[in-house]
Amino acid sequence: MDECRRLVPPASLGAESTSRRRPEARRTDRFTRGCVSCVAGWRVALALIAALAVPSAAAEPFAQGLLWRLDKPGIPSSWVFGTLHSNDPRVRILPVPVAHAFARARTFAMEIYWSETEDEHFYEAMQFDDDRRLAALVGDEVYSRLRQELGAAALPEEVLARTKPWAALLRIATARGMGDGPTLDRSLFIAARERRMTMLGLEWLDEQVAAFEAIPIETQIALLRHALDHRAELEAQIEPTVLAWLDRNLAALARINRVAAGDDADLRRHYALLTQQLVANRTALMAYRLFLPLKRGRVFVAVGALHLYGANGLLAQLHEQGYRVRRIY
Repeated sequence: MDECRRLVPPASLGAESTSRRRPEARRTDRFTRGCVSCVAGWRVALALIAALAVPSAAAEPFAQGLLWRLDKPGIPSSWVFGTLHSNDPRVRILPVPVAHAFARARTFAMEIYWSETEDEHFYEAMQFDDDRRLAALVGDEVYSRLRQELGAAALPEEVLARTKPWAALLRIATARGMGDGPTLDRSLFIAARERRMTMLGLEWLDEQVAAFEAIPIETQIALLRHALDHRAELEAQIEPTVLAWLDRNLAALARINRVAAGDDADLRRHYALLTQQLVANRTALMAYRLFLPLKRGRVFVAVGALHLYGANGLLAQLHEQGYRVRRIY
């Protein structure tokens, strides 16, 4: 099965299930266009930025594979799927082993369960609510370059002026290259909702915002400047990242074409801080939130593939919780 490469279109995942939703599961009938755009763009940006931040390491465990089965005596199996936050058509077509695991699951666990309300709150969180202004923090020249890079995606001046540096970093990462259609994560969410699966968010909105806010302001500014200076390198990440994911190579995904901090000790320090907040800390939270749901079994976990990789990744932490972790695909 590990070598199976047959594919299943996303639309075929939404077959009706006989499972019941648990009372605590939340439902929404629809997402607004703004929510879909915000979430999709944010996830693509986060994937690109995190890929730049993950340090290289030799002989890390869980370096190959996207779908893993979790087994423990007396508990039905669960699965962990490493997604790519992309709407590339090659990514959105699921391999058959992944579709089969999804069909057997009764709970869908994603990074965060978004609604219209969360989208509005995230938009608000991206802006300063005090007297601070972005131009004063980054300088007029950088602010002017930011507006130029955003182009047609530029916000009204009164909004951009109050944008936080981390939010500006996300915006330039998504100003270009976002095609039409839902991301892989979004497609899975839609299919899970159609099957009336129990929906579980592994993070709350406030926690995701807090991860960005915990990045020191000087680091946010340094990384924003660096991203503007290395726009071409950032865009060059997209195709190699898709190919590494399609090859199920988590190690390659983690080391692809990092924007070179080179010998710049300060820049290496800034990227280390970014990694700690956006990858390591969030992975630990995901493992914590999965502790009780996995005891019931039949959970399909879909999180960014970088969270699976390495000795401190999600799979390693679940192994420490006593699960046998076996690669399926």
